[in-house]
Amino acid sequence: MKIEQYRLIEKSRIKEFLNKLISIYNVVAPVEKGFNNFAFEQIRTADEVRLNYIPTILPPKKYFLPKKETILEFELGDELKVEPVTEYENLVLFGVHTCDIAGIKCLNMVLSDRPKDTAYLIRKKHITIIGIECNNYCDDYASCSFVGAHIPTTGYDLMFTELSEHFIVHVHSSKGMEIVEKTEMFKGADQNTIEELKILRNNKLKVFNNEIPTERRYIPDLFDRSFNATVWQELESKCLSCGNCTAVCPTCYCFDIKEDVELSLKRGERYRVWFSCQLDPFAKVAGGIDFRRERSARQRHRFYRKFRYHIDRYGMIFCTGCGRCSRTCMAGINLKEVLTSLIRESEAKIWRKWL
Repeated sequence: MKIEQYRLIEKSRIKEFLNKLISIYNVVAPVEKGFNNFAFEQIRTADEVRLNYIPTILPPKKYFLPKKETILEFELGDELKVEPVTEYENLVLFGVHTCDIAGIKCLNMVLSDRPKDTAYLIRKKHITIIGIECNNYCDDYASCSFVGAHIPTTGYDLMFTELSEHFIVHVHSSKGMEIVEKTEMFKGADQNTIEELKILRNNKLKVFNNEIPTERRYIPDLFDRSFNATVWQELESKCLSCGNCTAVCPTCYCFDIKEDVELSLKRGERYRVWFSCQLDPFAKVAGGIDFRRERSARQRHRFYRKFRYHIDRYGMIFCTGCGRCSRTCMAGINLKEVLTSLIRESEAKIWRKWL
């Protein structure tokens, strides 16, 4: 740890810092919505912000990849005029958990790949990320340790970590340093606080355990053996095909393209909206053929998208361990339980082979 990359701010001054931040930038932060639900929203005062929160209903992905996004407008006069549209806003996202930062990193990887998503990349440049490190589990649904998303690595501009009397802040970009300089509320870190941070991180190794009974490196091999597992048929009997799991996932990026045209047929817009592989129309093609008609096939596809396909292409697991899919599932499908069942079934097959 390079001490010059760290700053300190007293815990008692965090609201003062937030109010100063709001006076300079458009700030989005987690706010309480009732019934232990939270959401990222633009804030007007520091009193709205909740630092201790379980993952929000929707991830901060919604600011990078909006639920509905106009991509072009057209007008028919003497000739057809088509105008591409890129909507963006300068924002500071405050209080982003490391699991959600991991999700944004996954989106960055995919949407920077060819064909590049220009609108996403433009919007990303105008968003500053201030993370907050979790020192304990959010709740029982989380599996962030298994996927390695419980420790800050990269993908943020500033990272706040709560210590006994201070927040120690890792400055990770020029945009982060700009905030430090403009707010004028930070002081340099000293060796004592650096040591306190090291102790905290070591203690997290005891607090955050591997939530799945296998190691992350064995996951590709597990899914190579599990395509025809009976677990998928068990999910068939539970899944309602509501699409909640994909709607709240930080790494899902599938969308549909739609068009609205005025009654005059003179003007209109083309836009994209979030779509879900769990919905019946998703895999339908011409002639009414459906490649994933069964709910078991859709659920299997979802898990392979998180734990297998992207490992081959990007070398990354596309699950961040946030627990949103399990938390929001109306049928009670729990990601950790599904993975554990796949492991048990795979182990049983190996034992039967050797007996």
